[in-house]
Amino acid sequence: MLTHLDEQNRPKMVDVSPKNETLRIARASGIIKMNKDAFEIIKKNTSKKGPVLQTAIIAAIMGVKKTSELIPMCHPLLINSVNVDVVEMPENSAFKLIVEVKINGKTGVEMEALTGVSVGLLTIYDMVKAIDKSMEISDIMLLNKSGGKSGEYLRF
Repeated sequence: MLTHLDEQNRPKMVDVSPKNETLRIARASGIIKMNKDAFEIIKKNTSKKGPVLQTAIIAAIMGVKKTSELIPMCHPLLINSVNVDVVEMPENSAFKLIVEVKINGKTGVEMEALTGVSVGLLTIYDMVKAIDKSMEISDIMLLNKSGGKSGEYLRF
């Protein structure tokens, strides 16, 4: 039985009250590929809309914090920390965003990490779409998670 459906097959939010609070950590990543002009403008910090990567980092953090407002069955969480890394991938004219979220809580933070990555990448797209409308956002994935009943998950 799916945990977000009750006995009558109606949607429900999972009851986490019986669960123990544990340290829960999730890391997710995603990539945005673009043309060389857009990549260089971001890298050199010369976008007319301002500092693209710094804005994307703030957007990723905001995305983490707003996850329960965007994904219907996610619980609002008291976030301990959000760390966002940006990796330049010059061989592909791309950037990789990595978001790590930590809480002490009764439910996992995978959705928060994935939402943070998605919002951060969409922010990059928004800020340089005038230069390259053909950008591709891809490979959004959970890298690892720890804590809770299901324990550890490591993609690689």
